[in-house]
Amino acid sequence: ARFHGNRRSGRWEPVGPRPPLAAMFADRTAAGAAVESLWRSVRSARCEAKSCQTGKISTAETAVQSHTSRDASVQTDQSKDAVQDFQQEVQVDYTSLLSFLQRVEDAVIKELNKNWKSRAFDGFEVNWTDQNETVLCLHTLSYPEAQDQNLQVTSVSWNATGSVVACSYGRLDGGDWSTEKSYVCTWNLDRRGLNPQRPDLVVDVPSSVMCLAFHPSQPSLIAGGLFSGELVVWDTSRTEDPVIWRTGMTDDTHTDPVYQVNWLPDAKHRNHNRLLSVSTDGKILVWREERDGRLALAEGFAVVAQQVPRSAQLKKFTWAEAAVGVTSLSFSHFDPRVFVVGVEGGYSLKCSTAAETLALHRTGASVPLRAPAELAFSPHGGPVYSVSCSPFHRQVLNLFLSCGTDGQVHLHSMLQTQPLLSLQLSKKYLFCVRWSPVRPLVFAAASGEGNCNKCFCFTGDVHLFDFEKSSQKPALSIKQAAGEHPVYCVEFNTEQTRLLAAGDAAGAVRVWQLSSDFTEQGPREMNHLEQLASEITD
Repeated sequence: ARFHGNRRSGRWEPVGPRPPLAAMFADRTAAGAAVESLWRSVRSARCEAKSCQTGKISTAETAVQSHTSRDASVQTDQSKDAVQDFQQEVQVDYTSLLSFLQRVEDAVIKELNKNWKSRAFDGFEVNWTDQNETVLCLHTLSYPEAQDQNLQVTSVSWNATGSVVACSYGRLDGGDWSTEKSYVCTWNLDRRGLNPQRPDLVVDVPSSVMCLAFHPSQPSLIAGGLFSGELVVWDTSRTEDPVIWRTGMTDDTHTDPVYQVNWLPDAKHRNHNRLLSVSTDGKILVWREERDGRLALAEGFAVVAQQVPRSAQLKKFTWAEAAVGVTSLSFSHFDPRVFVVGVEGGYSLKCSTAAETLALHRTGASVPLRAPAELAFSPHGGPVYSVSCSPFHRQVLNLFLSCGTDGQVHLHSMLQTQPLLSLQLSKKYLFCVRWSPVRPLVFAAASGEGNCNKCFCFTGDVHLFDFEKSSQKPALSIKQAAGEHPVYCVEFNTEQTRLLAAGDAAGAVRVWQLSSDFTEQGPREMNHLEQLASEITD
């Protein structure tokens, strides 16, 4: 027998026989065991809650814009089958069509001839733009420092683009002009944030500026005539030192104030211009630019009373060997040699740059001065302040306007001494007259009514005249200022044709937007002007 020691009892116990080897490795299934979790029940009893959160998420918004953009379109090709189907559907019976046209030919031609001769639509013009029937003040421009000195606007001018307006400050009613400081100011009306009381450019001038003229093709150049008799050319693109040419005080310089300057094409040098100036010293001078910044005298003319053509109808003229003060000038738009001047004696004179006769008693000039006057027209009742040649009339008429202190506008033909028409614009001094650049029958006049010769009390208006509406009274009179201030100058804008600038004695420049009535030409307006002139002449 075999014995086995039992550790618990400490006794030896018999051991039964060893089971077979196969029985030792037989498959058995043991009962499962379960373990209860106390973690979940304990947390539920304590009402504990746990959570898990990632770190804070930051966000940002951005936008992407391309610098350039392009438009593209896609067009499918037309189907050949569709074209063929369409062509097959259109079937024309040319034999019948020809027969029809032959039957109606005479009737159609008869109606076309009737329409051709009809006057039913005379004066009708299709206009696809919006109509503006009112005249509006777009801007009131001024320079407070000049107004504080009681300076007046003596001249206005538009540059070659029509976007910049310039004005000169000075005095026309008295004061010590020769020593008083004045200004030239410019405003760009197309500039964003335009400040009417802060000019884009202010040029200080030691003498009163009497007149201005922008260069006809270079927008930054502007010429001015001074009370001292000098001419100065400024380049407005140079803010620190804008003076580029000047005459200086020489024997050639005017001895009286310069009342008008004009740019003239240089016949000898293409794309160049010369400057022309007129003064009450009786001289009309033409200046050329020199490289050293000087304006040198190229040629000149002098209006002397003794050399003005005499007429039996010009009895009031004082014929003597004395200079005739020139106040204004306008060139013919058809003959560059012909121009008209207005003089202090009340006359308008037809002149020519082709004159060869030397002027009398003209000494001291570096070039000989010639006598340009060819014809004297019937006078005004006072000094002529402004003349303006028509840019529209045909050469056979040669029309021009003149105005003066008698309050009248004369419509003249250069072919006769008597005016075609005399218009009395109430009892007002007329300081300036300008023909419209777009309407042959329209002109503007600047006025001030004289109530007192000592204190120069005026009330200024801008008169718009339209011969199509009336040949005796203005179509519209615009009140320039509320106070008693005359309007000294007025200029149409040749590029932006609805704009008109007017300067007054209060030191303000007002830019007016004209209505379509004053800016749109009728289909037969030229013929109307010629007919009007013919009727007056007859």
